[in-house]
Amino acid sequence: MSKELLSIPCITLDGQHKTVGDFAGKALLVVNTASQCGFTPQYKGLEELWQTYRKQGLVVLGFPCNQFGNQEPGDTLDIVQFCEKNFGVSFPMFRKIDVNGDLAHPLFVQLKKSAPGLFGSERIKWNFTKFLVAADGSVKRFAPTTKPAALADEIEKALR
Repeated sequence: MSKELLSIPCITLDGQHKTVGDFAGKALLVVNTASQCGFTPQYKGLEELWQTYRKQGLVVLGFPCNQFGNQEPGDTLDIVQFCEKNFGVSFPMFRKIDVNGDLAHPLFVQLKKSAPGLFGSERIKWNFTKFLVAADGSVKRFAPTTKPAALADEIEKALR
């Protein structure tokens, strides 16, 4: 991963200050999430990926975002309670951020540049867009409609 990517700060839902560098040497699956989205059941699949591949070096990172249809209106405590109660989420979750626009979180700015979407667009179109960052720093982007289980082959390649 690039030094620029490794130095990006993030704050977990429980207030811990991290950088992407805290996960260096791992494959990262970075996802913008929301609690009231039609894709919200993907939390279950993301947790399954985390449980299946974490010992091999995968880290799933969830970033709640309220930019799409006001589907993440809650505060930090609401998000924590929802994710734990409904989906047993145990992978790292971070404070609510923007993924597009002038206030877009630097991590998503870098990911979008590294792996633009359809027709070269950097803009994230909806919740549960997924970025798989291999330990070598290569980035692949997956649409919100891509179910987590469909990423297994790509995750296994990223872990090699």
